[in-house]
Amino acid sequence: MLFIGFALLIAVGLAILISADAGSLIGLNEAQTASLIPLLILLVVFAAGAFGRRQRAGELVGNLAVWAALFGVVMLGYTYRDDLGNVAARVYGELMPGAAIIDAEGGIVTFRAGRGGHFQVNVEINGAEVPTIFDTGASAVVLTAEDARRAGIDLETLRYDVPVSTANGTGRAASVVLDRVVVGSIERQRIRAFVAEPGALEKSLLGMTFLETLSRYAVSANSLELVD
Repeated sequence: MLFIGFALLIAVGLAILISADAGSLIGLNEAQTASLIPLLILLVVFAAGAFGRRQRAGELVGNLAVWAALFGVVMLGYTYRDDLGNVAARVYGELMPGAAIIDAEGGIVTFRAGRGGHFQVNVEINGAEVPTIFDTGASAVVLTAEDARRAGIDLETLRYDVPVSTANGTGRAASVVLDRVVVGSIERQRIRAFVAEPGALEKSLLGMTFLETLSRYAVSANSLELVD
């Protein structure tokens, strides 16, 4: 009887694998039927563990219950895989402020809001990682002197002759061109920017000279979405 049960499971599996219409018997389309194949394979493997050797009736029932519970967990995780992925992304964003959640296929990069409601965006500038604040009120990307130095800009050659308004009041900045700016999977070259004079800016800003190169960007209460 044990081997008969195992053989029946294999037969059902083969029937689904070779029949395009098998899923319609239980109301599934072809895509849904195909998505069940990995789960069916797991079920066959689980059944092999239960039926593969002689066992006492009580032990067999216990093993079947364990395999059924495991299969249920796998089935639940597979069914809600998209929701679980979103939850994982949110947790990652909370634990790693400024880190990009990347959808490379859709060209979408998402960031979670920080505790103060600001969006910190980690940007790679000329190969150096620079933490910035998303700011549509800034007409350009603006770097602190420290971040500019990290990005390979020679501060000694800069002329701070552009008046700018910062959180610390009115200051001056130098105009520069950034060779390469990367945010998640989005890359741009030759981006106009400013370098604030030392002490004039607390944190670098991701402003409009980068944002205007995007297809779009959207801000909600808790997330920032940049689209290539």
